[in-house]
Amino acid sequence: MAKYSKEDIKRMANEENVKFIRLQFTDILGTIKNVEIPISQLEKALDNKMMFDGSSIEGFVRIEESDMYLFPDLNTWVVFPWTAEKGKVARLICDIYNSNGTPFAGDPRNNLRRVLEEMKELGFTDFNLGPEPEFFLFKLDEKGEPTLELNDKGGYFDFAPTDLGENCRRDIVLELEEMGFEIEASHHEVAPGQHEIDFKYADALTACDQIQTFKLVVKTIARKHGLHATFMPKPLFGVAGSGMHMNLSLFSNGENAFFDPTGDLQMSDTARQFIAGILKHAPNFTAVTNPTVNSYKRLVPGYEAPCYVAWSAQNRSPLVRIPASRGLSTRCEVRSVDPSANPYLAMVVLLKAGLDGIKNKLTPPAAVDRNIYVMSKEERLEEGIIDLPATLAQALDLLKADEVIVSALGEHIFERFLDAKEIEWDMFRTVVHPWEREQYMSMY
Repeated sequence: MAKYSKEDIKRMANEENVKFIRLQFTDILGTIKNVEIPISQLEKALDNKMMFDGSSIEGFVRIEESDMYLFPDLNTWVVFPWTAEKGKVARLICDIYNSNGTPFAGDPRNNLRRVLEEMKELGFTDFNLGPEPEFFLFKLDEKGEPTLELNDKGGYFDFAPTDLGENCRRDIVLELEEMGFEIEASHHEVAPGQHEIDFKYADALTACDQIQTFKLVVKTIARKHGLHATFMPKPLFGVAGSGMHMNLSLFSNGENAFFDPTGDLQMSDTARQFIAGILKHAPNFTAVTNPTVNSYKRLVPGYEAPCYVAWSAQNRSPLVRIPASRGLSTRCEVRSVDPSANPYLAMVVLLKAGLDGIKNKLTPPAAVDRNIYVMSKEERLEEGIIDLPATLAQALDLLKADEVIVSALGEHIFERFLDAKEIEWDMFRTVVHPWEREQYMSMY
């Protein structure tokens, strides 16, 4: 990650002919927000003097507490390559501060910083994340609105002409690379119209920033191709949904704390304790890692998405998989997370769950090295394999009961997140859906 000073940014803005700067931040639901300023206000922004109305942002504050400050993280400076025509647009990702100069407890980015400090108190210096976000590409209609018509009929690792999204995906990769991303792979995914682009791991805060930037770039470039990109977990019935697998590892002063050349599977006790914490809290953090009503249409058997709490180094059906790489690349892959999640909140609950396993020296259950999807319910119970929640309502009840995960979110974020999601569930629960009319109108 680049390290920039105020003078560096002013110089680069001048050299790149930047005319506007987007001061970006993320609300509790994971939506990117921004305040756009002209270049004449850059000095004021760099001095942390830009204010905005926090009462208008989902889950932030009441109207009588509305004045909030944007503190730009100078190291997040990037110029959007596609804005060159009339003077470029750059962005800075910001932390949110109260009017009295203290960090705002409702800022998901600040909250992640808080738990990263707890991690450091345990002797770890870095928490690394390698995300694998998936998305669908749909055609736009003549009004520029998304349709349900996919732009290709490709499958896993297909290529043109079957994969008609290849040109769009390639342009996305080129834009990301120009913005400093190190792309490791891009390919067509299992379902028609579904794609995945993987970028190199980074420290947790940087990786979450990159996920948000990635989503913005994907949607922007897709639209230039007459397509709509969606990170909705399950936009279509009968095909695989979109996940965002999280590859996680703890480091201490440059050494991977998950690697032990003498341990079973060359994994350290720390890695096993971390995995045990993830498995213990998985049903309870699912409301955060899979935060929409639609998320639970993906977490069903038959479409490669994990819906059972288990781990393995040999197959891909459990919630946690241990990829084969060792040494500095030793990691655990949490496969349940989907791309509708707020990455800062997803990371904070995964970290807190893993750290709870380390603090309490938890022991994970035996690895499950057979295909869980073909096991009967009785077989799963014998193996001690439990299910992830089946609905958002069930997930929220489990979240409320887990003090560790609630503490990861902090009181402010937990209460606002819970309020928003209970409203979402109630809206879904009370709507009469087309399926119900199809099933019951004639029968009754």
